Amino acid sequence: MNTFLLPDLGEGLTEAEIVRWLVKVGDVVVVDTPVAEVETAKSIVELPSPYAGVIEELHGEPGTTIPVGKPLITVADPAGEAYREEERAGSGNVLVGYGTSEIPGAGRRRRPRSAVSGNSLPPAAKNVPQSDGPAQRRVPLVISPLVRRLARDAEVDLRELAGSGPDGLIVRRDVELAIAHRVQPEHAPAASQTAVQPAPRTGLPELRRTPMSGFRKAVVATLTRSRAEIPEATTWVDVDATALMDLRASLRSAIDAGPGLLALMARFVVAGLLKYPELNGYVDTEREELVQYDGVNLGLAAQTDRGLVVPAVANAHTMTTRGLDVEIRRLTESARDGKLTQQELTSGTFTLNNYGSFGVDGSAAIINHPQVAILGVGRIIDRPWVVDGELAIRKLTQLSLVFDHRVCDGGTAAAFLRFVADAFENPASVFADL
Repeated sequence: MNTFLLPDLGEGLTEAEIVRWLVKVGDVVVVDTPVAEVETAKSIVELPSPYAGVIEELHGEPGTTIPVGKPLITVADPAGEAYREEERAGSGNVLVGYGTSEIPGAGRRRRPRSAVSGNSLPPAAKNVPQSDGPAQRRVPLVISPLVRRLARDAEVDLRELAGSGPDGLIVRRDVELAIAHRVQPEHAPAASQTAVQPAPRTGLPELRRTPMSGFRKAVVATLTRSRAEIPEATTWVDVDATALMDLRASLRSAIDAGPGLLALMARFVVAGLLKYPELNGYVDTEREELVQYDGVNLGLAAQTDRGLVVPAVANAHTMTTRGLDVEIRRLTESARDGKLTQQELTSGTFTLNNYGSFGVDGSAAIINHPQVAILGVGRIIDRPWVVDGELAIRKLTQLSLVFDHRVCDGGTAAAFLRFVADAFENPASVFADL
């Protein structure tokens, strides 16, 4: 009997939450078979089994948080009784001169799972009965992390739902319907619901309490440390981005969509950081030194179902605009799927935040510690603007730079911001120097 303990996942992580099991009790596994999908403070990862044999026990339900070093699964030794019973059942494979035993009443051997795709449905999710003590409990068929999160936040037991999607898949509307029925059950008046005691300070009832996930705890720790340690300052400028939009349109063709707008912005930001490296570094408080990096790993703030993440384009200073575009799209897709690596999530040297995608004009962002600056870009909209003494309708946006005042004074920060703003307003001339 072997017990697989939750391994050290690096980066100081001390726990992980079980998102879903990729195996069930009774499954035969080989070494490196993925057995569980877990969510850490950094990303969602698959854990492979270090043992071969039969799954004897799964230590925890989906949604359970397990500390590092605690049991995750128990696997019976291949030489153990459970595995020998599987062998006696007959595999259908024989050696020359030998055959499988015919045992009356014996079932077929379960097929070993040599690999499980992260995008495939695990056997435990096929709506088959699974032992859970005295009762048989159904493991739900659900794929979307958004659906799981919605159910978890609202304390909806997915095992009690019947999916309305293809093959019984539980989809978002099933969870929302369960929430609606719980708030106002069918055939029951609102007055019949249990009264909720009001909170002492406000006198209002609490709608719900949601435990912080490991990911949210990590975000809280980073932002709190940033506010506590960094003497930050903010500067901003309104920018005429008409020429930038025209450049983006000119790069499109019938057969090539061309680099996206964010890739163009990223290219100008990288050029600005190479010119003003004070903003591309960190403060070594122990040695009382200001450190500047020789190169840029450009972090890009991205909103996902799990919250805000900032994956980094490694060695962005070596890439063309088209290369940046390819990498940005790859990181964005990985962020949505929860498949970013710890290296991608923690290696940034500067952050570009396109909060304009949320339809807002400006923001006083919080620096992503231990970085020393973050540049935000607001939405690009039509506004009146004076051009050559004449009033015109132009494509305007706002750039805001939050920087650590320990690494530079306002002059350097303003010079960097003005460089990027000039690139937005006259991109053709800047490209000539890149």
